[in-house]
Amino acid sequence: MAKDVIKKLLHKLVPDLNIIKEHKNLQFLGNRLHNPNLWHLNRSSVSIAFAVGLFVAWIPTPGQMAIAAIGAFYFKGNLPISVVLVWLTNPLTMPPLFYFAYLIGLSVLNLPEATFSLSSVLSGDILVPFLTGCLIVGSTCSMLGYFGINLFWRYRTSIKWGSRKQKPSLNKTVNKNPFKATDFTFR
Repeated sequence: MAKDVIKKLLHKLVPDLNIIKEHKNLQFLGNRLHNPNLWHLNRSSVSIAFAVGLFVAWIPTPGQMAIAAIGAFYFKGNLPISVVLVWLTNPLTMPPLFYFAYLIGLSVLNLPEATFSLSSVLSGDILVPFLTGCLIVGSTCSMLGYFGINLFWRYRTSIKWGSRKQKPSLNKTVNKNPFKATDFTFR
């Protein structure tokens, strides 16, 4: 049921594939837009999209969506999912998440804590622990996303296969020999 809701939502939000392929500004990509993994929901493309999207979400630069799209093209992951996942770090969540990354960088590099602000990051005072933390947290989230989606997808598939085996088939007949009359009584 959740998969159907996601498919309907993606179908509404993502433009038609033919319109994207014929767009004049995307002609430089050539046949790369025809790769089915960029658009279809399967275990491989979705897990790669989670890895790319979650890693790029922790890159503290503008243009994360473009970087995620390039990563999806290069690694053949689902393009819409990888682009949407970078919004994990949106303007509301960015300060606490990047502060967390800064704290991780401090603990790994064993440095004393300084004041965390945009001006101190841009001046370079805390740039090294901040970027180190972003790299560590981004890599960790990327691996957890990739393997987590892979395991979840396999688990759901095994549940579906199990439920198929338990359902009685409509093609099976109760009596194995249809010509054998067992209900007839002659009086």
